[in-house]
Amino acid sequence: MHNQKRSGRARRTSLAAAALVAAAGLTLTACGGGSDAAKGDSPVADVSADTSDKAATVLDRPFTKPDLVLTDTQGKKFDLRERTKGKPTLIYFGYTHCPDVCPLTMSNIAIAKKKLSKADQDKLQVVFVTTDPDRDTPAELGKWLPAAGDPSFTGLTGAFPAIQAGARQLGIGIDPAKKEKDGSVVSMHGAQVIAFSPKTDQGYVLYGEDTTADDYAKDLPKIIKGENP
Repeated sequence: MHNQKRSGRARRTSLAAAALVAAAGLTLTACGGGSDAAKGDSPVADVSADTSDKAATVLDRPFTKPDLVLTDTQGKKFDLRERTKGKPTLIYFGYTHCPDVCPLTMSNIAIAKKKLSKADQDKLQVVFVTTDPDRDTPAELGKWLPAAGDPSFTGLTGAFPAIQAGARQLGIGIDPAKKEKDGSVVSMHGAQVIAFSPKTDQGYVLYGEDTTADDYAKDLPKIIKGENP
């Protein structure tokens, strides 16, 4: 999945738009490994057909923000809906031991965030939800996020079933982390970033794992206003 550059963009054609997002949600990524498919239990959302070379996929039928109450890096309860209400928010599911896609995604968003005005930087919320809560404790997330991304990013952990259910509400499949034959532990997860509008609190834009820092830098000013990128 990682070596299919710009594959998400190539798929944005008029063919079965709803099926496109369903496929995106059902595709799992093993950071540093192969890929597999989840069981067909993710929701389907409609997308705007777009043949241009854009990083963003704008959803005609946006996702409702998951009703997730997890634990932040300070060990405190974090109600996702309440704490991000009315704020432009990017949500990503990944894990700190991921050797490639997860830190790259956080880094790209952090680089793009630094190009915003101070006022817009203060408005943007970036939420990283672990898919490997057994290892990603609040303390571990608290050490990893500032290095991989930005100190302002919110890291969340909690019970795996709750995290899996929350991801599924966004069409993102994740599997429990498992130990490979070589002793490494791999977490299979969808690698999409979902952008939520400050106007509606709906997840209306989807980004794939090949989205660059320049792509985010171009789109974030509009995301912050709740506009289509």
